[in-house]
Amino acid sequence: MQNDRRRQHAGGLSLVETLVAMVIIGLTIAAIVAGTAAFTQAGGAGLDLSTAEFLIEEIRELTAPLPVIDPENGTGVFGPESGEGSVAAYDDVDDFDGAAFCPPIDIHRNPLNDFATLTQRITVENVDVADLTQVRSDHTTDFVRVTVEIVRHGQVLSSCSWIRTRS
Repeated sequence: MQNDRRRQHAGGLSLVETLVAMVIIGLTIAAIVAGTAAFTQAGGAGLDLSTAEFLIEEIRELTAPLPVIDPENGTGVFGPESGEGSVAAYDDVDDFDGAAFCPPIDIHRNPLNDFATLTQRITVENVDVADLTQVRSDHTTDFVRVTVEIVRHGQVLSSCSWIRTRS
């Protein structure tokens, strides 16, 4: 009779063994779900950053062929001249000072409606020739720093600056 009990016990798992196996499987599934959520979140952040960099490059390429100061009025005005109320009329880099585009614009000044939750915020400021981190009064130096920030719901996703010279 003891032989029969051993055979029955040897053929299956006890309740405790079954519970331990279920806990291990449950923890494994929870770890997989947590890992997947972390990878999804990281992927979303990567997509936001690459989109922001793309939108910064659109402004850089848009302003690259433009002169730094107005070709007609020279240093008379910093920012858009009268009659340049829309981005289509901007004819120099300093016209973009203080501009914010929501939806963002592309290199051809067309709105990118697919990115309507993002804003391109642009600052153009004169900087010191000897110290490019020091801001100077408008049109007092030959160097300007162009800064583009990509913003969503008041939070800056990415920012980039570059230096342009009047010459």
